[in-house]
Amino acid sequence: MSYNLIVIGSGPGGYVAAIRASQLGMKVAIVEKESLGGICLNWGCIPTKALLKSAQVFDYVNHSENYGIKISKSSVDFDSIISRSRGVADGMSKGVNFLMKKNKIDILNGFGKIISKNEVEVTTEENKKEIHKSDNIIIATGGRSRELPNLKIDNKKVIEYRKAMTLEKQPKKMVVVGSGAIGSEFAYFYNSIGTEVILVEYLPNILPLEDIDVSKQLEKSFKKAGVNIMTNTEVLSVDTKGKGCKVKYKSGDKEEIIECDIVLSAVGVQTNVDNIGLEEMGIIVENGKINVDDYYQTNIDGIYAIGDVVKGPALAHVASAEGIICVEKIAGLSPSILNYDNIPSCTYCSPEVASVGFSEKQAIDLGYDIKVGKFPFSASGKANASGHSDGFVKVIFDKKYGEWLGCHMIGYNVTEMIAEVVAARKLETTAHEIIKSVHPHPTMSEAIMEATAAAYDEVIHL
Repeated sequence: MSYNLIVIGSGPGGYVAAIRASQLGMKVAIVEKESLGGICLNWGCIPTKALLKSAQVFDYVNHSENYGIKISKSSVDFDSIISRSRGVADGMSKGVNFLMKKNKIDILNGFGKIISKNEVEVTTEENKKEIHKSDNIIIATGGRSRELPNLKIDNKKVIEYRKAMTLEKQPKKMVVVGSGAIGSEFAYFYNSIGTEVILVEYLPNILPLEDIDVSKQLEKSFKKAGVNIMTNTEVLSVDTKGKGCKVKYKSGDKEEIIECDIVLSAVGVQTNVDNIGLEEMGIIVENGKINVDDYYQTNIDGIYAIGDVVKGPALAHVASAEGIICVEKIAGLSPSILNYDNIPSCTYCSPEVASVGFSEKQAIDLGYDIKVGKFPFSASGKANASGHSDGFVKVIFDKKYGEWLGCHMIGYNVTEMIAEVVAARKLETTAHEIIKSVHPHPTMSEAIMEATAAAYDEVIHL
């Protein structure tokens, strides 16, 4: 079969690229070796949010008296929580299958490998090999859990995120290694449903890529909730002999051992670039990432790459945006290149974390003269009425031109609020335009306006 475009991988980069290509009149096929939707829909973004929602509901029930409601007894049905999460993921995957049919995209089930600039070999589960021709090929094979030499994953006692979503029983004690988005979300989930959680981070702060004020606030909130946090700590080895795990770690000059039931390795993501024909084709790969231009073409004409396999943040919404830009360029349109400085980042623990643009330190290091404003949710009427007064909104502006350099939020539902900032920065909105934009009251989003006003000494409710 011959196509205008074959996409290898059906995650949020691949399936979005395929749909946009079909909309633009191309004959499209998508290759997938597992389930449509990739990691995001099946093992990442979507099922984890289902788990986190269950944890949030359990937390509400346990604190219902704070809202004037008495509930005599509550308990966790771990199997039902896991089952609900898998059900949500399955439903979303079926939704992608519907979108493929709606857009007349052929689904090629199997493992895709590029064998020439216009051919993809698909190996099916039955080990049958099929060759499909295409004018263009997009690599969207995504990533998987990174494995450290001293933290070998056996998915029995040392597990990665997939297994953390499908454990047969709830562990009594868990060590989470790595406090990025994945580690922090699972630490919150398991702690909330009653597992004793120790969160270990090699760097000085949890969520180390976030603004320092946000990291410190999350650490404070996590400790208040009962998570044991160990920063500046290196895991040296894990002994899995016997019933549980013995985690040997180093903190400062001290080496000690923690005993636990299970260890979750959440130390990052590595790319799926093995055995897909890159070496044979001479496609340039550096540090595990495929080299591409601004429109995602590799050094081989007609072969493109998007998502986790290229440089940039390994985020679902980034992959989708890259896929659309890539396909529109292939179709002869003139899409704008992606501004990687205006990509929102979200962590869905409780309190939630959302950010976009430069942190305060980054802005200073880049030489900006800045204005900083912060508005705590403790001063927000809606936050207090909702029972979620922890956290704040922090904004950073360039003093000279009023350019919005960055925004960092931690609190209830802030992942739904960050899009306002992304859009405003895209439109080159200045601080005073935000201050004069009437925000509805009472809402959490008022904090954005109030923080901006605070940066310019015009704040009303502080």
